[in-house]
Amino acid sequence: MNIQCFLSSAARNFSLPYPAACLLCCWLPGPHSVTRRNMSSKRKMDHLERTASNYRQNALYPAQVCGIINESETVKRLRVAVHPDFTFKAGQWVDLFIPGVEKVGGFSMCSSPGLLQREGVIELAVKYAKHPPAHWVHTTCTVGSRVAMRVGGDFFFDPFPSDPSVDLLLVAGGVGINPLYSILLHAIDLLHLNRTSGGRDYNIGSIYLCYSAKNTQELLFKSSIVEVCQEFSDKFSCDFHVTQQSTDVDPNLQPFVKHGRITEEELLAHVDPQRTLCYLCGPPPMIEAISKTLGDLSLPKEKILFEKWW
Repeated sequence: MNIQCFLSSAARNFSLPYPAACLLCCWLPGPHSVTRRNMSSKRKMDHLERTASNYRQNALYPAQVCGIINESETVKRLRVAVHPDFTFKAGQWVDLFIPGVEKVGGFSMCSSPGLLQREGVIELAVKYAKHPPAHWVHTTCTVGSRVAMRVGGDFFFDPFPSDPSVDLLLVAGGVGINPLYSILLHAIDLLHLNRTSGGRDYNIGSIYLCYSAKNTQELLFKSSIVEVCQEFSDKFSCDFHVTQQSTDVDPNLQPFVKHGRITEEELLAHVDPQRTLCYLCGPPPMIEAISKTLGDLSLPKEKILFEKWW
């Protein structure tokens, strides 16, 4: 069954409890857009509450899960067939409405807009948690499960062909890699596009990813990231940081792995106040510490963009 038939079937049979049901395929008023997330939050809020001031698209679309893999021992990766009118920018998230689940989930895309254009699907990587939407993904979701999604978020990378070239600094902690992996894949798509067009499209500068997790088992997408490093060694580089590694590191990963936390010296080597654009995503304490360090390195505040999901 092709994607369009798949989604048509999902839409005919989709049901949601009120008020979500009345939103399906409707246009909704969206909140005013903001450019940076407030860093002073002191309590854990629900996704809709935490993102109330962020931009949201006006449409809620039916979707259907068409693939599930175990990305790690604690993370499932969903492949979701979406409506033909569904669009997003690299780095954005979705409100995930699940039939029978009162809470609305919030998950960043870990795929590129290019994959959506080519195959009509998006991908979400969801870490196990007791929060109902994440718990549903890990305990109930199957291929064929029907959901609805609405795109939102002010954290994205979507340059125009005529925009000045920038060097991307991507700093991730844990599952905070999701939106940054989307941005990385989009940057690679832009690189391919610029090369095939003879330099007429956006000219991406260098890309450096600094990704921290407890151990190498919790480093999501690591094989693909290493492949990109090897294929585009003139443009892309990365370091994996592990803070609680208790086993030997895979020899294929060893050249990219550092033990301990991200250091100021490491960031300094990849910060140019004139060219660097930094995207951060991870636990709030990490984001606050890295943001301060980047500020100390003279990177302007408007060039430090962040997303916090904890």
